[in-house]
Amino acid sequence: MRSRPQPDPATEAFLAHRPLLFTVAYELLGSAADAEDVVQETWLQWSQVAVETVRDQRAYLAQIATRQALNRLRTLSRRKESYVGPWLPEPLLTTPDVADDVALADSLSTAVLLVLETLTPTERAVFVLHDVFGFEYGEVADAVGKSPAAVRQIAHRAREHVAARRPRDVVSPAETRVALGAFQRAAETGELQHLLDILAPDVVVWSDAGGLKQAVRQPIVGAAKFARLMSLRWQFVGPQTSLEPVQVNGFPALLMRLDGQIDGVVSVRLEEGLITGIYIVRNPEKLSRVEGETRLSR
Repeated sequence: MRSRPQPDPATEAFLAHRPLLFTVAYELLGSAADAEDVVQETWLQWSQVAVETVRDQRAYLAQIATRQALNRLRTLSRRKESYVGPWLPEPLLTTPDVADDVALADSLSTAVLLVLETLTPTERAVFVLHDVFGFEYGEVADAVGKSPAAVRQIAHRAREHVAARRPRDVVSPAETRVALGAFQRAAETGELQHLLDILAPDVVVWSDAGGLKQAVRQPIVGAAKFARLMSLRWQFVGPQTSLEPVQVNGFPALLMRLDGQIDGVVSVRLEEGLITGIYIVRNPEKLSRVEGETRLSR
């Protein structure tokens, strides 16, 4: 019986770090399809490198992936400019271990990814590489083409920007499940009061359908307006529709199915015990990654 050929060192190193590379690219782009393209482009460059000369393979691979992601961000920005309705990051069905890594899960949450969208591409890359993945300033500098001193300043500026806009509380999965349970009951029964009790008065609701399904084209601001939407437009969940608790981007979420087919994902942002943000993704082009779990890693 023939033994299987062993992978060469370059392939072994790439496969060992592939979940990390995808995670870095996804945090920079908010798109799983684009992150996969970045991973493939990283492999093409890595396969041309003399692996034995690379001192830190993890850092070197992350640097390649970051450069590729920054190049792709320009194209993605143009796509977002012509996007129909609100744009939300592509949801990922994640493995339980992602939730155990609190820092990683926090950085993957829809709320934080939307905050990262407000940074410049370089600020976003510096923040993600240093504050999320723990790369040294010198390693980050090589990835973004800046001096270590400049990277330190960029990191400080980006950190302050994110801190001022991200949720201030550390929210437990149990709290999130309670909030989603109230949403699910309201949708299934039409009884809104319990949901209204935990909605912040200025809650913001984003619905991303990309013009491919029915959805509001502007964010809804205010609990009363959202309640009217649920009452008048949703008509609540009928027998052909179901809501299923899942884990998306490291946090509890709801998976919507229509006639058994995946129709959307609902996630929430909680602050001081109240829902301050509701994110609904219904764009069918963004739902392929909730059919099976995605491996993510730091």
